[in-house]
Amino acid sequence: MKNKFVYFCLPIAVYFGSFNNANAQVDSTIYKSIVKTLDSAKPKYAPDKRTKLLELVKADVKNNIYTIQTTENEVVSFLNKELQNSNANIQYRLLPDSTVGQKKHGVIILSVANLRTKPGHDEEMATQTLLGTQVDILQKDKGEFRVRTPEGYIAWVPTASVAQMDESEIKSWKESPKVIYTNEFGKSYSEANTKSLRVSDLVYGNILSLLSADKKFYKVKYPDGRIAFIQKEEATTFDKWLETRQLTAENVLNSAKSMLGLPYLWGGTSVKGVDCSGFTKTAFYMNGYVIPRDASQQVLAGEKIEILGADGNFDPTIALKNLKPADLLFFAGGKNSNPNARVTHVAMYIGNGEFIHSAGRVRINSMLKEASNYDDFQTRTVVAARRYIGASDPQIQPIKENKSYTK
Repeated sequence: MKNKFVYFCLPIAVYFGSFNNANAQVDSTIYKSIVKTLDSAKPKYAPDKRTKLLELVKADVKNNIYTIQTTENEVVSFLNKELQNSNANIQYRLLPDSTVGQKKHGVIILSVANLRTKPGHDEEMATQTLLGTQVDILQKDKGEFRVRTPEGYIAWVPTASVAQMDESEIKSWKESPKVIYTNEFGKSYSEANTKSLRVSDLVYGNILSLLSADKKFYKVKYPDGRIAFIQKEEATTFDKWLETRQLTAENVLNSAKSMLGLPYLWGGTSVKGVDCSGFTKTAFYMNGYVIPRDASQQVLAGEKIEILGADGNFDPTIALKNLKPADLLFFAGGKNSNPNARVTHVAMYIGNGEFIHSAGRVRINSMLKEASNYDDFQTRTVVAARRYIGASDPQIQPIKENKSYTK
């Protein structure tokens, strides 16, 4: 894009320290009023900036011109009403914006694409998305797309990781038959021969368009048009895979245990590496469900399970009585016993006091003091538990009902 976005989070003095006349004071008041109005709108229209945006991206205080950017169309009328007497020149930028043109859809073309909180390879990794996954393209800044993932997470990804598509192209992609890769790791080949050149690496959950099949190979097409061959024993048709998904505690735990030993990776959501919530997210994805991305989002979904005593602290007796296998346990950092403390970690309950989680690596620990694998539990504080299996919650969504995967 032509103009680089600047995000303002500096103290107000930075903007106004060099202006001493009366007009500058008026401008300062206007700026404060706009910021206050945006803050008042966020709880209703954009309560979580990871999934909904409402940003002041440009503040030209001297000329009294402001640019507000948002993904939420309905907030504009609210802001217009609240700011109608501000005498400011307010411009709105709705996402997706003109930087993406008519190609507002994208499909990931790498086995695992890294998404970051800001554009740039040196920025913090926010999450990952798998090959064949559709994303909404919201914005383009130089060599990066700002995208929305199937679970609603908004982050930046290099344009080289995504095949950008218009309405007709994404329709064609969605309607084509698919295969899903079901081995943990592997690769596709340039010919129907395992000695031929590799087209790309593959991981569990990668989705490609199916062109044809013989006894040993699927002939597939990547979102960017590359043609390759995958061994049939390492994949299956996407429709068949969906039909066989059953969200049971046994299946989810089996998927979780299949990741034992994987390294912890901040932002990771694939078998190449997982963070704590990426681990639980991947276990449910393997069983045909899309759930929220982060632990602090996952704790807001599902059915609440009581595990705290009357004093608000974790009570192992109550927990052992109420918890069922595959329930999620949520932790706050340190020894903060406040049940409303910020959630920083999530684990999956196995049974008999044990849980599996990604902490350094995917491993099993116990909440029971006498257990040999209790050591990690004492460094964290359990503040909540949620049951996803059997819960009626739109945040726990079957893949077959998610627009990023369905026709």
